[in-house]
Amino acid sequence: MQFSKNRRRALRLVAGAAAVLIAAPAVAAPRFAADRRSLAFHNMHTGESLDLVYWSDGTYQADALQQIDRMLRDFRTGEVHPIDPRLLDLLVNVERRLDSASPFVVISGYRSPATNAMLRRENEGVAKSSLHMKGQAIDVRVPGRALSNLHRVAMSLCGGGVGYYPRSDFVHIDVGRVRYW
Repeated sequence: MQFSKNRRRALRLVAGAAAVLIAAPAVAAPRFAADRRSLAFHNMHTGESLDLVYWSDGTYQADALQQIDRMLRDFRTGEVHPIDPRLLDLLVNVERRLDSASPFVVISGYRSPATNAMLRRENEGVAKSSLHMKGQAIDVRVPGRALSNLHRVAMSLCGGGVGYYPRSDFVHIDVGRVRYW
């Protein structure tokens, strides 16, 4: 009887470890070309576009990150905030899985607390502690790719939260805890 209990426990541990190993590639560091990572954005509110390498020679490029921070600023207030590089890395993986060279159309990047509060008053779906206010979330679409496909790909990466807004024509992607809505 004792042998049977220990064997079951060992099998459960092995099964759990196998599940972690199988899931690990989805939540581990993104796959990239060894020498560079790049992204392209088009901000639908400001009309600005940006296409640049933000990681090369084994490190994030400070000047490129500042340009991205400015591109993804709160377009209502002009406030600039650092964008979490993990979000950029996640977007690179989304782009590669979509096999797209089109820029991400940005609906919302960083949001100031004032903008977030205003949006909460006007829309019931805006989170009080939105990750947009930490530079850890973005609302996007990709020209030439179905919104449902963008949604599916973002969820498959298990890199954070993914929200699907087909009526508003965007997908929310963040690097918070994994969750879907």
